[in-house]
Amino acid sequence: MEFYCLLMLCLAAFVAGFIDAIVGGGGLIQTPAALIMLPNLSVAHVIGTLKIPALSGTSIATYQYLKKVKVNWKLFVIMAFVSFVFAYLGSSLLNIMKSDFMKPVLFVILVLLMIYTYKKKDFGQFQISTLSKKKQYFFAILICVVIGFYDGFIGPGTGSLLIMAFIAILGFDFLKASAYAKLANLATNIGSISLFVIKGKIIWSIAIPMAICNALGAWIGARLAISKGNSFIRVIFLVIVGIALLRFGYDVFLG
Repeated sequence: MEFYCLLMLCLAAFVAGFIDAIVGGGGLIQTPAALIMLPNLSVAHVIGTLKIPALSGTSIATYQYLKKVKVNWKLFVIMAFVSFVFAYLGSSLLNIMKSDFMKPVLFVILVLLMIYTYKKKDFGQFQISTLSKKKQYFFAILICVVIGFYDGFIGPGTGSLLIMAFIAILGFDFLKASAYAKLANLATNIGSISLFVIKGKIIWSIAIPMAICNALGAWIGARLAISKGNSFIRVIFLVIVGIALLRFGYDVFLG
């Protein structure tokens, strides 16, 4: 691999780590860059390789959030297990079929999400939960089943989708939703990596330098998000959803 190509991938990994630590969606930057710069690799090899920098960045961001946000560890363990299992299943499916048919569905979801978040100014600014403990566990598991599978099968935008679901369904604010999204995303990454390692789909000479850069970006992004708070995260969230719309809109209508 040429040094210039690896340098560009590392730069994309840094930016992806920074953005992902704040509102998720780092894959929207990292994945297209890798697909362009690595045209001779299969999609499974590209996605598998990118799971390593995604894991390193998410790990660093998770550590930063855990110092600030109180977590229900029993709920997290259940969410982590479900996320792990369904991400593994999603990655298994990716190895035998294409994910293109899911993109139009995701495009519509993102349009609705952006309109709702923009119009509802207090979305994610406060914790508003009316769910009983039993219902909170049920919906948390359901979220992890759906988005965990999506992360293993497609990937980009997983963090943003988790944040949206935790706010809209569980009543979290942006900061708490970001912390839980990082924890769930950590489990989905591990689930996917387990499958890709078994299948030999990871190019370590690319994955390790990108992982270092992603982790550095995540460290900076998480500290910025924690210091700036919910209003700042909401603005970045809208920007990333907009980028996601452009990405999937291109795939659906022009790709």
